[in-house]
Amino acid sequence: MIQSMTGYGKAIANCTARKITVEVRSLNSKSLDLSTRLPYLYRERELEIRKIISEDLQRGKIDFSIQSEANSDNKSQKLNPQVIKSYMNEFKEIVPDASETELLSITMKLPDVVDYTSDEISDEEWSRALGCIRIAIDNLIEFRKTEGAVLEKDFIKRIKIIDDLLSQVEPFEKERIETLKERFSKNLEELKTDYDKNRFEQELIYYLEKLDITEEKVRLRNHCNYFLETLGADNSEGKKLNFICQEIGREINTLGSKSNHSEMQKIVVQMKDELEKIKEQVLNIL
Repeated sequence: MIQSMTGYGKAIANCTARKITVEVRSLNSKSLDLSTRLPYLYRERELEIRKIISEDLQRGKIDFSIQSEANSDNKSQKLNPQVIKSYMNEFKEIVPDASETELLSITMKLPDVVDYTSDEISDEEWSRALGCIRIAIDNLIEFRKTEGAVLEKDFIKRIKIIDDLLSQVEPFEKERIETLKERFSKNLEELKTDYDKNRFEQELIYYLEKLDITEEKVRLRNHCNYFLETLGADNSEGKKLNFICQEIGREINTLGSKSNHSEMQKIVVQMKDELEKIKEQVLNIL
């Protein structure tokens, strides 16, 4: 099953001291591009968190954040007035018309507005946080699968259109060859000179062999079938699908260069249009 790289996951957990909120967002990227926003006490766990995210999400531009809000009876943290005032003053310079309430709401989500009297996270809190992280990641993966299912239907539809268009090329092949024979014969007759008909036939066969598209049609169908097989694989393989799209594009381009027929060229243009739509979406596949 294919997965989109676009996704969102969120999870909330409560422990004795704090309420923990984990959010993770994902967009498409050629590799893993991970940014994290962590409370002060969680920074010593950053490498462990990054390892979990990279193993589970593999690829994409990932924005990960943890918020840890103190419960009313939690004495392990207190506000840092100087930092809060500094943030508020900077915001007022940027947005002078904003209300104090709005600015304070934004400020309280920023780093270092809270001082911690404790030097480390309790085992209970880390256990809850770890579970929360995994739930948020699982929610994002489900989101990716849902988006991937929509894309898969679209890919199947467009590959089928390309295959149907390829079948429409066949009636014009014989017509194209007969037209070329007639044109060459007519041009030779207009020259009003004697020529070796056997040599003419040999040259004509040689020329028509260069315009033969049998191999291109076979390869194009094989590439389309391979695309669908890869699409139905257990693992999502966006990079592989992208490579197959490139091969499909090469065969369509060769068909266009060999077509030498207006109707065939129109069909090739339609194929290219469908392939471009596929390639745009394949970039968002994990």
